[in-house]
Amino acid sequence: MMERRVFLGGAAALVLPGCSSDLIGPPPAGRIYTLHPDFTAPKGASAAGEKVGWALAIDRPDVPGGLDTDRIALFQPGGMQDYYANATWPDRLPALIQRALLDGFERSGRIAAVAREQESLHADYALVTEVKDFAAHYTTQDGIPQVSVAIMAKLVVTHGRKIAASQAVGHSASAGANSVGAVTQTLTELLGQCTQDIVAWALSQPAPAPQTPG
Repeated sequence: MMERRVFLGGAAALVLPGCSSDLIGPPPAGRIYTLHPDFTAPKGASAAGEKVGWALAIDRPDVPGGLDTDRIALFQPGGMQDYYANATWPDRLPALIQRALLDGFERSGRIAAVAREQESLHADYALVTEVKDFAAHYTTQDGIPQVSVAIMAKLVVTHGRKIAASQAVGHSASAGANSVGAVTQTLTELLGQCTQDIVAWALSQPAPAPQTPG
């Protein structure tokens, strides 16, 4: 059985039966898994599409409490949330997804002014995202999980904070193997697909209407 830790909000993780090696002495050093989707910029002006003339700030994604961590989430049969033992992301999930979104827009070659909200860009739009799912889902205890990434995206006009457009994106796929490596690789690929969907959708939107005085 693959080693997992049970998630209990506010309490220390418990080791599942069969994992007693963790009960004596210090836990083994955890492995850090990267989450950097590989984006390939379209070749040629016709493939890339027209460049936009507006500026975009990417807000830090809103992530459910159970996913707002550097741990790699899974759901057991029946829906109980756990985390993989001794395995983490290099940062908390909201920061990693924000970075992936920024990379996706930059590599599109279609927008010159894009930055994270923390960088105080004078933007026309803010990209507001809410992560709905980012985990492996097991239907049997030791089976191969189905991996899912789902994100709700909104373009918000920065002057007045009015929602100009919204789009739900999501992809899922089998991990291919019951291992942390297979799961993280699949999560990375699915995040890349969701990011490219969001980039294409956002860059198809018109510039916000000019503000009228008074």
